[in-house]
Amino acid sequence: MKLNSTVLLTLILLTLMLGAGSVSAFWGFTLGSAALKGVTAPDARPTTKFARKGTSGGQDKEGVTFVKESEILKIVKARIEGKTKAAKSKKVDDLEEGKKDTKRKREQKPPEAEEKPQAGFPVQAESEGVTLSVQSARYSGGALLLKVKMDNKSDESVRFLYSFLDVTDDKGRTLSASTEGLPSELASNGSTSFGTISIPTALLDDVKRISLALTDYPAQKLRLEVSNIPVEK
Repeated sequence: MKLNSTVLLTLILLTLMLGAGSVSAFWGFTLGSAALKGVTAPDARPTTKFARKGTSGGQDKEGVTFVKESEILKIVKARIEGKTKAAKSKKVDDLEEGKKDTKRKREQKPPEAEEKPQAGFPVQAESEGVTLSVQSARYSGGALLLKVKMDNKSDESVRFLYSFLDVTDDKGRTLSASTEGLPSELASNGSTSFGTISIPTALLDDVKRISLALTDYPAQKLRLEVSNIPVEK
């Protein structure tokens, strides 16, 4: 009886598969045994032990201590109230400290320091009892900083909108500028304020003098024009 070649090939493949499976199983068992060498079973049951002192004799016993729900609620409530009180107390302390610091700074704040006179300064203009004075001009951090002082000796407060501030150079070109510290409203009867006008240095390469023009808002009753401010480097 002749064996079909297909059947023979199938039997050979099955034999090879069984052999490979046996070898793999043996190899896996060997590796697992080698990896688990030195590992022993625990001496006791892997249960969590809670030690608690007994009411008599002071001996430790196994078991779990159950706390009543009411006691848990009391503890949680106490902690929440404690944290709330602590937070409120801290907030009050911070506010008080902030007020003290503000008061201390106001008391310790020295009057506006008078800078050393700079050649050609101050340059000022006056209109309707309001004075705009440029105290100095210095270059710093890529910008020209004009130290400005404003006084109001009139009987009425004056409001300003600094987007209406016109800055021009000695060639009549308009320059962009930003202000810092200048008041939006200058109170009456001798009120004085200080601030800074900043102009980018890149706009002043060939400029020797600039001019400022500012009017009040919205009435526009006064016009402050400070001309020929020296800014040459």
